[in-house]
Amino acid sequence: MVPTGHLLAFTITAFALIAVPGPSVLFVISRALVIGRRGALVTVLGNALGVYVQVIAVAFGVGAIVERSIAVFTLLKLAGAGYLVFLGVQAIRHRRALSTVFDTEPAPRSQLRILREGFTVGLANPKSVVFFAAVLPQFVDRSRGQVPVQLLILGAIFFAVALVSDSIWAVVAGSARTWFASSPRRLATLGGTGGVLMIGIGARLALSGRHD
Repeated sequence: MVPTGHLLAFTITAFALIAVPGPSVLFVISRALVIGRRGALVTVLGNALGVYVQVIAVAFGVGAIVERSIAVFTLLKLAGAGYLVFLGVQAIRHRRALSTVFDTEPAPRSQLRILREGFTVGLANPKSVVFFAAVLPQFVDRSRGQVPVQLLILGAIFFAVALVSDSIWAVVAGSARTWFASSPRRLATLGGTGGVLMIGIGARLALSGRHD
């Protein structure tokens, strides 16, 4: 469907974009510091799924609305920023309880909640919508038709690359957190640091503008 050359070019572009630490990587690292390696990996999956919903929106024209409307872009941006700040505040509030996660297995519902939080952050990132709306069409061969299908295929490549790259960051950061687990005070400090980091990401997102 999508020409092989286009697939290769987009894969390289996606890898170059994702591999460089940015807000998504910082979010995963902060979650690893707060809830551990397993939770960070669940966050990665949720975040990637949320981003792929954006790909679907772009494939069927909804992304163009966000790309062209400053009001919609700003509303989505502030919603995502506010949610990140909320998660950061919660992490700081409960930082002293982090050591208990090593004594008991988390309930299955908590994993679902973590997945939902990651999904929400991925879905509410307006800059990725604009990126997909502006970049994905450049790798489509319109002469072959079925443009939405081609966009979904390209988005699936982005999803796979992000899943692998962000998972590596989650494992590395989660392993570092495990090392800190021997000291409740250090673990609480680490959890608080993760919370501050999330608040910082949210504030940066809220204050950032568009480049158009």
